[in-house]
Amino acid sequence: MSEVPRKPVQGPRMLPGMAMISIFMLVVALFGVFGALNGVWNQQGKYVVLPVATLLVVGVFGLLKLKRWGWAIVTAGSLLLSLGYLFGYTATHDFRLIVMAGFGLVFFLYLIRMEVRDRVH
Repeated sequence: MSEVPRKPVQGPRMLPGMAMISIFMLVVALFGVFGALNGVWNQQGKYVVLPVATLLVVGVFGLLKLKRWGWAIVTAGSLLLSLGYLFGYTATHDFRLIVMAGFGLVFFLYLIRMEVRDRVH
């Protein structure tokens, strides 16, 4: 059989940082869901975490498809995640929350770069 020649990939391609941020956000959403289901938060916290985690997962899959709406959801999610960890730090003074807030802030700053915004459509 003769092989069909493949066309080179045209259009925007995903950057490695975008893929790693997507994986990290999926893990964060997974931990949030497991925490909500295992009773880490009170009843009202459960009703906040589950929709936010669902929206974040939808945004991650949109970002993996290089959709602008997925990029917007993950960018907003990373900023809100960072702010949430900072709020948690002010309440508990747990240094690990500052580290997680730093991750969220670095991801936000990466996602708003021009090179990343040019890749999504």
